[in-house]
Amino acid sequence: MDLVVIGRLVLRRLLEVDSSLEVVAINDLTSPKVLAYLLKHDSNYGPFRGASTLPKMR
Repeated sequence: MDLVVIGRLVLRRLLEVDSSLEVVAINDLTSPKVLAYLLKHDSNYGPFRGASTLPKMR
C-alpha cells in the first residue's frame, strides 16, 4: 500500500473497523520512520490513536 494521502486514509479506516488487523508490508519510497510519523501526526485528520510502532529490522 502506498501511504500518500489516500493510502493513509484507507489504512486508518481499516484499523478503526478491525483493530486486530496487522499491516505487514508497505510499498513507499519514504523511510518507515517517516511514514509512521506522518500517520501518527496527520494535520488533516488528527492524530492516529492506534499503535504506529516499527519492528526491529534485521
